[in-house]
Amino acid sequence: MATVTRENIGLLNDKLTIKVNKEDYLPAFEKKLKEYGKTANIPGFRKGMVPAGMIKKMYGPSIFNEEVIRGVEQKLYNYLSEEKPDIFAQPLPLDIPVGNMDYKNPGEYAFNFEIGLKPEFSLPELDKASLTLHKVEVTQEMVTEEISRMQIKGGNMTEPEVVDNEENVLNVLFSESDAEGNLVEGGIVKENSVLLKYFSEALQKQLHGKKKGDKIVFKLADSFPLDKLEMMLKDLGLDPTDKSSAEKYFNAEIVKIGLVEKRELNEDFFNEIFPGKGIKTEEELREVLKEEIAQYWMSQSRNQLQDQLYHYLIDHAKMEFPENFLKRWLRTGGESPKTTEEVERDYPGFSNQLKWTLISDRIITDNKIEVSSEEIRKSMMAEVSRYFGNMNMGEDMGWLDSYLDRMMKDEKHVDSTYRRLITEKVFSWLEQQVKPAEKTVTPEELVGMQHHHHH
Repeated sequence: MATVTRENIGLLNDKLTIKVNKEDYLPAFEKKLKEYGKTANIPGFRKGMVPAGMIKKMYGPSIFNEEVIRGVEQKLYNYLSEEKPDIFAQPLPLDIPVGNMDYKNPGEYAFNFEIGLKPEFSLPELDKASLTLHKVEVTQEMVTEEISRMQIKGGNMTEPEVVDNEENVLNVLFSESDAEGNLVEGGIVKENSVLLKYFSEALQKQLHGKKKGDKIVFKLADSFPLDKLEMMLKDLGLDPTDKSSAEKYFNAEIVKIGLVEKRELNEDFFNEIFPGKGIKTEEELREVLKEEIAQYWMSQSRNQLQDQLYHYLIDHAKMEFPENFLKRWLRTGGESPKTTEEVERDYPGFSNQLKWTLISDRIITDNKIEVSSEEIRKSMMAEVSRYFGNMNMGEDMGWLDSYLDRMMKDEKHVDSTYRRLITEKVFSWLEQQVKPAEKTVTPEELVGMQHHHHH
């Protein structure tokens, strides 16, 4: 009769020894041999007529090993489901006595497995956390800037006769030349579109009043501010790290002048950007936009607060891990084995991830947090609406239900939606437990604070 013994071999690290005797695996071995005898195709014998001795000789060793190991795995599985030790990952085999297994002399075999146990821990006291909710004040300038962006996005491209506006888009044919404008044989020739305001101030002045077909000669280094110069060099296929690239001269011919005419602020435009809101005046538009921008920044503020909560819990929940077991599991448990260096590099992030999983599981269990399949379906519906939102799908939405039914059968999709929703609920619960101080910050300051935690 197979037996399992368990002994402690380190911090949160136990060894399971599974012993199997011949009565545990021999019947299955004999049965498998008979099955092979019925189906084996061996030249010179009719199907099912191969002598048993020959089958045993040919297939015996591999079937024997398989059946012994299967017996061991079954016993291990039964033990884990009955005893329910609270373990990380799967047990790791310590040594497999394959070399000693001999179908001619069946006997007792012992297999050792290592298990890593989850630690006991308590959650840190949330009311002791000193947290700050960083809020962004939405200004009139931010609203004005957003309106201007929308006017340009919805505007019409016109083709003025002359260059006269820093918002002019110039299609320019760049041809590599010398300082006098004589073309370099085999040099770079490329057409590119550039906003007038991207050129240096001196060059903008020189281009003012120019028409289609006019040419000017310039040196790259003198013609663009540093940040735009790098972009320009890349566009022309030059290496921005090579100092000599910026010293090149180009003969530039204006191929086309464009200007986006900003959309007029009227009801048609308001309806286009906010269909169905019945916005009639710029004042009303500003109100709606201010609200939208405020919502966006509030969600960013909450993300940042959640980040603080995550780090507070990770830093203050004291728990010990079976480090050797987990490192061994990291080394061998993935799709491809890792080197010792890779394991050492990945372990800190991996153990934080484990820590977070244990913490969030505890919060979910203690507070009976759940996600229903109705909520999953609703979230998918919102996702589909967002995706198709800008297209007019017509009145007939009958296809949507069967589309959602199909999505609900996609396990991966359901699982990732579930994980996202349960994480949102965990953080909502956490936010209700704390009273952060409030501080007003600029959008740039808030963006600079964003670390992205992984959960």
